[in-house]
Amino acid sequence: MLKRASLKKKAVKKNLKIPKKSAPKKIEKKLKLLGEVSNYFEHVDAAAIKLKDGLKVGDKIKFVGGEVDFEQEVKSMQIQHEAVQKAKKGDEVGIKIKEKVRKGYKVFKV
Repeated sequence: MLKRASLKKKAVKKNLKIPKKSAPKKIEKKLKLLGEVSNYFEHVDAAAIKLKDGLKVGDKIKFVGGEVDFEQEVKSMQIQHEAVQKAKKGDEVGIKIKEKVRKGYKVFKV
């Protein structure tokens, strides 16, 4: 009886189509992970990003998460309300962005 029940469970599992989340993995292989969105400020269209790698003004970055997937150039950034030209690993920077993002979205360097 147990064998038959376990076979049924396996058959049900095989017939179920579970969507794969392979798109972000493919992106991660091609692009270098720069950091993660730690906050979004809708009233000024800016995101706070916790960096896992260095970033400078002029770099092109890509935001990925949820249904969001867009690229943009870093035109300016701030650390503690002070304009900076570059930031290092571990810094948390504020960047003006063109689309709404949410906390936890991944940021890649293009």
